[in-house]
Amino acid sequence: MRRLVLTLTTLIVLSACSGGGSSDDGSSSEAAAVLTANIEDAAVDVPVDTLVTVGLDDGELESVTVTGAEGAEVAGAPLEESAEADVTWQAAQRLEPGTTYQLTARAVGADGETAELTRSFTTQDLSLDQQTFPSVSPLQGETVGVGMPVIVNFDIPVTDRALYEQNMSVSSTPQQTGSWYWISDRVVHWRPQNYWQPGTQVNVNVAVNSLPAGNGIYGQQDTVIDFTVGRSVVSTVDLASYTMSVAIDGQVARTIPISAGDRSHQSRVGTKVVMEKFASVNMDAASTGVDSTDPDYYNIEDVKWAMRLTNSGEFVHAAPWSAGSHGRANVSHGCVGMSTANAAWLYQNSQRGDIVTYINGTRPMEPQNGWTDWNVSWEQWVQGSALAGQEPAPTV
Repeated sequence: MRRLVLTLTTLIVLSACSGGGSSDDGSSSEAAAVLTANIEDAAVDVPVDTLVTVGLDDGELESVTVTGAEGAEVAGAPLEESAEADVTWQAAQRLEPGTTYQLTARAVGADGETAELTRSFTTQDLSLDQQTFPSVSPLQGETVGVGMPVIVNFDIPVTDRALYEQNMSVSSTPQQTGSWYWISDRVVHWRPQNYWQPGTQVNVNVAVNSLPAGNGIYGQQDTVIDFTVGRSVVSTVDLASYTMSVAIDGQVARTIPISAGDRSHQSRVGTKVVMEKFASVNMDAASTGVDSTDPDYYNIEDVKWAMRLTNSGEFVHAAPWSAGSHGRANVSHGCVGMSTANAAWLYQNSQRGDIVTYINGTRPMEPQNGWTDWNVSWEQWVQGSALAGQEPAPTV
């Protein structure tokens, strides 16, 4: 008989529910508690993805503690029900590499005697080349636009995508349907089916510490962030009419005369997302692969109020040098230029994750040239999940 009565660090003892008994000679006939663990004492090279378990027969569990470096405790809890009959308590966290742990468990048997189990063990050591680090965007506490995807970048490839996806979650208030989409073994995005609702509070939990990624690689740490979706700022660049219409919370706030890419350097059509903001930036064509000897080479210093929309170098920014073409002609190398006053207003009213859609052009947007998530239909998007076909896209 097993009784489950504790959290990891708090001792709670339940009263026995069976009556006492004695043999004919007056000695107790009640059974002693028997504790077991899934790790042997003095074990070495214990896999870091091990979840420590403790089993108990014939008694009441009083406490379980698992401590590692500098006394750091491994969270865990008793199990009301277990698929394994001999498991009473299970850790909720995997283990750190190259660490010596101490396990202590105590229980009281039906005979009233205390039983104790202790283990000391050391986990496998891992180099940085055997661990993949998850970098998450947005940043903790950031306020973003309604088109902002959740982006997780791994510095070493994840081949067991399904296992990792099962251990990564995005939850929000209010709830919105969304799904993960694997761009590569290193990059996975999550977005809602439709643009975020303004004011949404979002929690991202990437629980991959010591989780096997495949090919002998393990997650390096868990990452949890919270961010907020700000007001809706959705702009439309009309390449044919040389204008940019900016809608804030569904109402057009300003229509701006612009100049976009000329015939040889057409701006791409499609839905783009503000990736970065710069109050001032130097724009060197060499950063986009144009050699300094090329006739198309340029190097413009101190470009004001610039916001990046593509990896290939498309920005919206102040362009006072082309003021005569604003609202009249497309003369740039692909960026959208406007007056300094309009660029400052747009910059001040924008955040990362805002939507900018380009229409009435002929040059298509390349996949992954920036955060191109909104150019993928929802039906295609959910197929990019490693769990596609196993379960519907979650409502979170």
